[in-house]
Amino acid sequence: QSQFVESGGRLVRPGEPLRLSCAVPGDTMDSWNIAWFRQAPGKEREGLACLSSLRNRDYSEPAKERFTISRAITRNLIYLSMSSLNPEDTAVYYCAANWNPRSPTCTMLAQHYTYWGQGTQVTVSS
Repeated sequence: QSQFVESGGRLVRPGEPLRLSCAVPGDTMDSWNIAWFRQAPGKEREGLACLSSLRNRDYSEPAKERFTISRAITRNLIYLSMSSLNPEDTAVYYCAANWNPRSPTCTMLAQHYTYWGQGTQVTVSS
């Protein structure tokens, strides 16, 4: 069973926003690089955003304008906030983590991440 658990996926209408959460185990938020990925039916897994243990962010080109990765202030949660969703955003969304204390950078290459959540389904449809 994965230590990292996503939640928040659901059916939304085109144009609506949605925020996904990834629960990080224990009191270790500052030691993980965390990233969000998604995989649509028939497509390869796609990196969207990442947050380094030193809290630097990076985004893929498709995600830059509409997605924001952030961390909760008082809870062990990493968020992916998405705006103006469209049917092409329909996918299973995953958070992934790699133990990397004091890391100034992060990557959106899947092979760099050791731990994966089970995924949460986002469906955008009218």
